[in-house]
Amino acid sequence: MKWFCVLWAVCAAMVPSCFSLDRDAFTFTQYTLNVRIEPEQQRLAVRGTITLRNDSSTAQKNAALQISSSLTWRSIQAEGKALQFVSQPYVSDIDHTGELSEAIVALPKEISSGSSVELTIGYEGVILLDATRLTRIGLPKDTAVHSDWDQIGKTFSAVRGVGNVAWYPVAMEVGNLSEGRSLFEVLGRWKQREQKAEVKIRLSLTVDNGEGQPTLFCGDEGIHRFEPVSGVQEFSADCEFSPLGLRVPIFVLANYEILDQSAAQIAYRPEHKADAEKLALAANAVTPFVAEWFGAQRGKAQVVELFDPGASPFESGATLLTPLNDTDPKLLQIALVHELTHAAFSSPRPWIYEGLAHFAQGTYRERQESRAAALDFMGLHRTAIVEAEKAIAEETKSAAPSDESLMSTTIDEFSRSKAAYVWWMLRDMVGEEALKKVLSAYRAEQDKDPTYLQQLVQAQSKRDLQWFFDDWVYHDRGLPDLRVESAFPRQASQGNYLVTVTIENFGAAGAEVPLSRTSTVAKPANVWKFVARVKVLCASPLPDHRPRSP
Repeated sequence: MKWFCVLWAVCAAMVPSCFSLDRDAFTFTQYTLNVRIEPEQQRLAVRGTITLRNDSSTAQKNAALQISSSLTWRSIQAEGKALQFVSQPYVSDIDHTGELSEAIVALPKEISSGSSVELTIGYEGVILLDATRLTRIGLPKDTAVHSDWDQIGKTFSAVRGVGNVAWYPVAMEVGNLSEGRSLFEVLGRWKQREQKAEVKIRLSLTVDNGEGQPTLFCGDEGIHRFEPVSGVQEFSADCEFSPLGLRVPIFVLANYEILDQSAAQIAYRPEHKADAEKLALAANAVTPFVAEWFGAQRGKAQVVELFDPGASPFESGATLLTPLNDTDPKLLQIALVHELTHAAFSSPRPWIYEGLAHFAQGTYRERQESRAAALDFMGLHRTAIVEAEKAIAEETKSAAPSDESLMSTTIDEFSRSKAAYVWWMLRDMVGEEALKKVLSAYRAEQDKDPTYLQQLVQAQSKRDLQWFFDDWVYHDRGLPDLRVESAFPRQASQGNYLVTVTIENFGAAGAEVPLSRTSTVAKPANVWKFVARVKVLCASPLPDHRPRSP
């Protein structure tokens, strides 16, 4: 009874704070975690420290710490003293189970705005294959597990970070897949806050010599091979993400073979050696193209095979987790262009980092085959952009486009697909060589002013592009809606023709409209036919986002 009274007193004291708890108040600036993996039991045990900085405008007495619902809080301390906390379930789809184990902690003192507190934490539990968040919104389980494939297992373990599995502590408001873009917006805001976090993780496990030679992979740190001499031995590997940037802490553990190339490391199952060799050939084929555009690689791209042949690929930085199969070499090359671009070029801005990687794929497709093939490839992004614009309009109940600028957007379709088109248009406007010089001059550590890139582009092109960056980068003006209003050809002299073409833009975003000439076989032979060709986001929607027939 005495224990019950104490617990009731703690909860009662914290309840008023729970209702007003600001889960976005603290930024996690540092993680130093010792993570023990137990494949046989599918368990994870974590001990370590985290540092939280109060980035809100008011002092904070309580903090929220969230981990997967399959994990259990064991201890939370500050300055060697145990802190009172209440652990409660918190429904949110940032974890594959669809729920979090949230600890509401009474801090030892009020943390003023801008101040930090270091906590020593301990938690443990299992990470099993679980697709609850997808099945409860109606996705069949057989399909859902191909997306939510994270698990710790005896022969194969692969665990992604927040957004899939909260195996390290976070704090954010609820995000649900059933509520439009809620989940992606919540995750996007959290990732922006945590870009400068320092993450240091020591992964350890016990290896039995009779179970083969396991390989541990933990992101950009590369691949760690464990080769026990005899009996059971303890092994560990250090994985560091400092700063975290746009990456997601992940780990993969299995008995892999390693194909180590100059451009990429490929971890594969022995039976898929031929597929791994095709990947290596693809990486070697695209390396000169990536170097031409982005310079020498800062590190190797990492490709790690997923055991489920139907699993959805996952990318984090220059790391790709994917099934291996007999794929068209051209498609493999396009996929590797993306990873090698990340390995060569870094930026703290998602629209630059991701947009360039997708732009590079389109540009490489052009080199593979033709400009028409490249435009078809880029067209795959167009539908995603249009749908995102429509979703924003529906959510805001407004006919005008939302001001979702590329500088601050949390929408993947913007930071990836729309950004890729921005780079494509810049290449058309300033020329390929000028854009390559811009990328060569770019320094991630110097990109602190929103106009930094604009200044680099203008310096190389000798053009004032304020209008372009205003419409496409600093603001979201929607998409242009370009139509050929009229075209009047007339004979000038000596068999030459002058063609006057009027292009009208029904949208709110400006765009340059290149025109190209195609010749036709005709009589007389000196007659030319001119065609106006819109190369920028063809078939874009009207400003009110209602489809309009051509």
